[in-house]
Amino acid sequence: MRMTIVGCAGSYPSLVSAASCYLIDTGDFRLVVDLGNGALGPLQRYLSLESIDAICLSHLHSDHCLDMCGLCVAQVLHPSGPRPPIPVFAPRGAASRLTRAVSVESANTAMNEAFVFHELTPGTTEIGPLRITTAHMNHPVETFGFRFEHDGQVLTYSADTAVEPELVRLAAGADVLLCEASFLDGPGLPTDLHLTARQAAEHATQAGVGELVLTHLVAWNDQGATLEQATEAFDGRLGLAGPGRQLLGRDGR
Repeated sequence: MRMTIVGCAGSYPSLVSAASCYLIDTGDFRLVVDLGNGALGPLQRYLSLESIDAICLSHLHSDHCLDMCGLCVAQVLHPSGPRPPIPVFAPRGAASRLTRAVSVESANTAMNEAFVFHELTPGTTEIGPLRITTAHMNHPVETFGFRFEHDGQVLTYSADTAVEPELVRLAAGADVLLCEASFLDGPGLPTDLHLTARQAAEHATQAGVGELVLTHLVAWNDQGATLEQATEAFDGRLGLAGPGRQLLGRDGR
């Protein structure tokens, strides 16, 4: 199992990165995890759109799902004819939310021609060769964190969350925790919205993960400060997400 970071910018694309998008590849199965604004273009550096086997959407904020609209066009208007619909595992209401985003009023839309939507619920399921455990995170809209397991490897993705004990359970003993770190320490931070880098590191320490990779990096934050604050609460392998970076894979990185 290898994850490629396609986009890791928080809230909106930055100068160097699209919003949230990650590609998991087991060699014979390709799962796209989130497809935020600006991600559809760079995703094509790593695979053809026709070779996507499934999609997981953690939640329905635009920086995690909006480029589904562009992929819908590619699916329905492909020059060789409409492509087979892609399974999409997403929170309740995803089809109607994305239909509104693509500006089509009818419930029987191109969105439903391009994709087959499956409603996420907390628990464990199999998607292709992947064993995937989901749990609710602490965010203003229904949001799921994911634990991906394949061939003895475990990677947990926090999606967007504030402090959440379920994240510690979801990440317990994982090889890698890909965790949002939208905020830096400071007064007046919103509650129940996002993690600071230090809080992300505290979750990683409690979960006993092998490596912590900080993502959802907001453009106005100093990334050096993000890394420094996380280092104070986690003494394991630690780094920042970046477009093109690969996690796990043959070299273990």
